Amino acid sequence: MAKILLVEDDLEVCEVVSDWLTDEHYTIDVVNSGSEAIERLRFDKYDVLIFDWQLPDLTGIEICKRFRSKGGNTPVLMLTGKAEITDKETGLDAGADDYLTKPFHPRELSARVRALLRRSGELKPNVLTCGDIELDPQAFKVTKGGKEITLLPKEFALLEFFLRHPNQVFSPEALLDRVWSAESEASPDTIRVHITKLRGKIETEGQPSPIKTIHRQGYKWEMQA
Repeated sequence: MAKILLVEDDLEVCEVVSDWLTDEHYTIDVVNSGSEAIERLRFDKYDVLIFDWQLPDLTGIEICKRFRSKGGNTPVLMLTGKAEITDKETGLDAGADDYLTKPFHPRELSARVRALLRRSGELKPNVLTCGDIELDPQAFKVTKGGKEITLLPKEFALLEFFLRHPNQVFSPEALLDRVWSAESEASPDTIRVHITKLRGKIETEGQPSPIKTIHRQGYKWEMQA
C-alpha cells in the first residue's frame, strides 16, 4: 500500500482527493502549506508526492526544487490551474514528474498516481504469496488455502507490507510511519492490537506464526523455508 503526501490549500480539493485515494487503499497525509510540506518531508517517507502549484507561502515549484536539491527522488505530481506549455515546462524543469491541470476528475488523478508508482517500481500488482497465503493488491483480496479471508484495511496494509519486506525487522514506530497516516492518533499499542488480530486470521493451528515478535526491536515476517 503506497503512502502519498498531498500538499493543497483548497480544502474542498483536499477532501475529494483524499477520500478518492483512500478508497483506493492508499495511505494519505494532507498538509495545506509549503512550510508544512518541507517539515513533513524532513522526517517522513512517501511513495508519491502531490503538490499544488499555488500555495499560501512556498509554491509547489519551490517545494519541488528544494526537495530535489536535497537528493529527494520520490515521484512528484504537480496540480495547477496553469495550462500553458511554458508553465508545464517550468514545473517539469523544477523536478516534477507529471502535471495535472485543474479541474480534473479523481479517476485521472489516480491513473497518474499508478503510472508514477509503476515508474518508480513501487506499484507491484502481482499477487504476493507466502505458503498458503495469497494477497492480491489490486483486488484487495486475501486467501488462505484457497479460501478468502476478510481483513480490515489496516490489517490488509500490514500484511501487504510484511509480504513485500520479508525477514526484515520493523519497529512499531516504523510500521506506523509506513502504514498509518501522520494525522492518525495510532500508537505502538495500535500496532500490537492489529498484529494480534492479523495473526488470528492468518495463522495455521499447530504451526508457528509467520509474524515474529523480536524482543525490544519490533516485528518481522519470517519466510517459510
